[in-house]
Amino acid sequence: MRKKHAMLAAGVVIALWAGQASGAPRQEPIQPIEAAVVKDPAKVELGKKLFFDPRLSRSGAISCNSCHNLGMGGSDNLKASIGHKWQQGSINSPTVLNSSLNIAQFWDGRAKDLREQAGGPIANPMEMASTHELAVQVLNSIPGYRAEFKQVFGKDGITIDEVTGALAAFEETLVTPNSRFDQWLKGDDKALTVQELAGYTLFKNSGCVACHNGVAVGGNSFQKMGLVAPYQTDNKAEGRAAVTGKDADRFNFKVPTLRNVALTYPYFHDGEAATLTQAVDVMGRLQLGRTFTPDENAQIVAFLKTLTGDQPAIQYPLLPPSADDTPRPAPFVK
Repeated sequence: MRKKHAMLAAGVVIALWAGQASGAPRQEPIQPIEAAVVKDPAKVELGKKLFFDPRLSRSGAISCNSCHNLGMGGSDNLKASIGHKWQQGSINSPTVLNSSLNIAQFWDGRAKDLREQAGGPIANPMEMASTHELAVQVLNSIPGYRAEFKQVFGKDGITIDEVTGALAAFEETLVTPNSRFDQWLKGDDKALTVQELAGYTLFKNSGCVACHNGVAVGGNSFQKMGLVAPYQTDNKAEGRAAVTGKDADRFNFKVPTLRNVALTYPYFHDGEAATLTQAVDVMGRLQLGRTFTPDENAQIVAFLKTLTGDQPAIQYPLLPPSADDTPRPAPFVK
């Protein structure tokens, strides 16, 4: 039976792509990611240091990388992140990779861009639990940072706008081009297997691309979670309604990017889908009104795994040392 399904899938794929000129770019609802262009290397380098620096948190123990680990697909692989004093976060941490391609930031879109988003966790009492004033005070106490901020921004002193601007500049470089699917989009006929092409065909023809399209394969719209049938969850997040105040926006969340999705488990805003197989099943039933067979599910999962691109090549930065008057880490203070 499995052999028969594989033969049918091969036939569908061959028939579908037979008219495609070999080596020519393909016109699809998904477009390839291009490599980041760094316009201000010094600003990016400063932002990288800040991204890895736990001194932006009140405890001195939590950095941006704690929840958006660049060695784990830009996420932390937890249902909800661990915050200040070991608090459990209220929602799954989205990947920071390719986040510059999003229509807005956070699941509910409350931040319009990466610069605005960067300031949120610093002051969130459940996350880094500092304040913008305290974070700036800490950075101003460190001679190495004072010198570097002056070099990048051309003036003495440090402001929170400069901090978030540098963080955003670094995060804008965290794109993942050259996935095998991108290679196929650019005309490489050998980049995907028959099963992976069958999965993409099913993904497209089933309607998944209505929400998961564009360069990021998502991230460019807000959609209701549980369109065909209600999504059952204990998570209290309201989605866009928390931002707009409109009941019609309740349970509308930003569609997540599917780039590197094989690395960014668990899935959904509540992290309840532990595997891609589970996520595909739930999305099929609740968003499309379709129950995928095990073979169909496996084909779509195979396609999704081709969306893993080249991960950012990060050399861990050497952070400037604290001065005598810099607040010391206090992660165990009750």
